[in-house]
Amino acid sequence: MRGILASSIGVTCAAALALPLAPPATAAAVRPAATAEAATRAAVTARPDVPGSTQSLPLRPLARDRVTGAVVVGLAPRAVRHFSLLGVVWDDPAAELHGRVQVRTRAAGERAWTDWRDVETHYADHAADPGSAEAAADGVRGATAPLWVGDSDAVEVRVQPEPGESGAGDSGAGDSGAGEPGAGEAGAGDPGAGDPGSGDSPALPSGLRLELVDPGAAAPAPVEAADAPRTDVMSTEATAASAANSALAPLGATELPALTGEQTRQELLTLRGSELTGEQRARPYIGPRPAIVTRRGWGANESLRDKGFVYTGKVKAAFVHHTASGNTYSCAQAPALVRGFYRYHVRSLGWRDIGYNFLVDKCGRIYEGRAGGVAKPVKGAHTFGFNTDTTGIAVIGSYGSKKPSSSAVKAIARLTAWKLGLHGVNPRAKTYLESAGGNLHRKGKKVRLNVISGHRDGFNTACPGGKLYRKLGTARSTAARYQGR
Repeated sequence: MRGILASSIGVTCAAALALPLAPPATAAAVRPAATAEAATRAAVTARPDVPGSTQSLPLRPLARDRVTGAVVVGLAPRAVRHFSLLGVVWDDPAAELHGRVQVRTRAAGERAWTDWRDVETHYADHAADPGSAEAAADGVRGATAPLWVGDSDAVEVRVQPEPGESGAGDSGAGDSGAGEPGAGEAGAGDPGAGDPGSGDSPALPSGLRLELVDPGAAAPAPVEAADAPRTDVMSTEATAASAANSALAPLGATELPALTGEQTRQELLTLRGSELTGEQRARPYIGPRPAIVTRRGWGANESLRDKGFVYTGKVKAAFVHHTASGNTYSCAQAPALVRGFYRYHVRSLGWRDIGYNFLVDKCGRIYEGRAGGVAKPVKGAHTFGFNTDTTGIAVIGSYGSKKPSSSAVKAIARLTAWKLGLHGVNPRAKTYLESAGGNLHRKGKKVRLNVISGHRDGFNTACPGGKLYRKLGTARSTAARYQGR
């Protein structure tokens, strides 16, 4: 099927491709790793300045594939306001997009275009549980995974339906690779009219729109220390999000500092002392708390999300994901990616907040995700069917064919050793979780899973990518060692 698509996608849009465009250029290389840590710290301790924006552009029929007869939809090359992250959304969150979505962009201020890049189309498995209030809320949409493209000012999109396909496609979440698709003969047939999902292409969902996300900038501002309280005025929503971590850091802190083992044990007694048994008090198995960039630190615009927080009973397991957003980012850009995911999840997909509880960049920095307190059992929207009694950790990038960094794997181990340790959970153990429904486990089924599982263990998907999934054994053993087991 991939071979068929590669050959047929070349017929996509004769009119659009005939426009005078500069030849594609390879995207710029990422910043050297040697400076990443310092740059990242500067980025996450800066004062949020510009809140960001979203451009939503409808996709229209462009051409008809002479071979398959399918209508190719998309967006002809056009200049737009600056954006850095993109995705495609549609009306029905239960509908799937069976086809291939490709984009190319132009870096801001440049004339050359990038090569065509694939956008991961399978993203429904990163969502609130079926039947939940969040899943049933007005305005919830289906969507592709977000793709990070860097600061850009022009875009072109084409969506090629899978010929003869109305059911399952490849549910994997691979890397967003670059490269021109295979050449094919351009058809000059009638491109069709109206909504691309209203009958011309039954394989495509209705209401297809391109979302272009500007995550907003972070203007440098002096601060005394990462964990020091901020003196600038915070909104009511920002105060509430920061106050959810009040037992761990001062109000307005941009980062929760790393603690020693002894400091972490004392913090555990403060947080959960009355719930601990005598043995747990004497020898609590918990890893030292790692440093965590707060929502304040990565620049969350708290007015975007729903007010209030939603909690689950406890944290019995952690699901590891990748964001499937590509790997062409520097660690200094990671806070902007988190802001982009947040805005995409809330404004474009209609969720109450960012879906993940935590995010990890390739330099090993850990970011607070969904608001409600990093030490509390916040209910996320990360593993469709298994958001109850779990926490979701997303490694920023695509790890189907690229290995995750050792720093990212270590960060997963450190985070789970602490987070699971708060609830007395052994990272090398297994547990039972009840499925809320999905394509792998029926609703109500008690499923025995590793305490640290990959997304694919709860849903039929390739997430978190094969390369990252194979590192979870290392993360489990390392996390247990951090806990002193």
